Amino acid sequence: MEILYIIPARGGSKGLTGKNIRLLGNKPLIAYSIEAAVNSIFKGTVIVSTDDDAIATVGKKYGATVPFIRPNELATDAASTMDVVFHAINFYKQQHVFFDLIVVLQPTSPLRTSTDIDQAISLMKEKNVAAVVSVCESEHHPLWTNILPADGSMKNFIREEVKGKNRQQLPVNFRLNGALYISKSEALEIYKGFIHEKTIAYIMPTDRSVDIDHEIDFKLAELLLK
Repeated sequence: MEILYIIPARGGSKGLTGKNIRLLGNKPLIAYSIEAAVNSIFKGTVIVSTDDDAIATVGKKYGATVPFIRPNELATDAASTMDVVFHAINFYKQQHVFFDLIVVLQPTSPLRTSTDIDQAISLMKEKNVAAVVSVCESEHHPLWTNILPADGSMKNFIREEVKGKNRQQLPVNFRLNGALYISKSEALEIYKGFIHEKTIAYIMPTDRSVDIDHEIDFKLAELLLK
């Protein structure tokens, strides 16, 4: 298989300024995702898609290529991850370079390992599916959550069928953890995304599922690395 690993990392971040190249442990945050891809048994082209020269420099230092600087319209809050993915795919298509498999590794998931990548791709091949997306067990069960009215009343906050039950009595619930998005190229063209009827989940433990958006997430990742 010809594999394209895409690590999307724009310069602007409202939650944590400069988080993609901020040091986590002894290396920049983005380095963990680059090294996970480079060390996978499934070798491929590892690229960083960025609009930021500093991120590009760090990406190259840790083994990725930076074949382009992302255009400004793809470096805003309005630009979706899929816009960035298709931009990278189309960049290579214009050079008559095609890939069988697309793997997106968000740099905000530094605890995802090369073994996770290996197992997820192996799972896709074993099950003969079009895509695999990583999930983990939800820390907070959604049946214990609800919206609140303007007056803050909790009259109907908990459903009747849930009242009096312990967490262990509720069905296990999973959430997207943001660590792995894998798809066959033709499926991406058809479905325009990674999650659809021919996608299966790759289940990861919560201690490798930290998704860094805020300072507390960074501190948790540092603690887990130690």
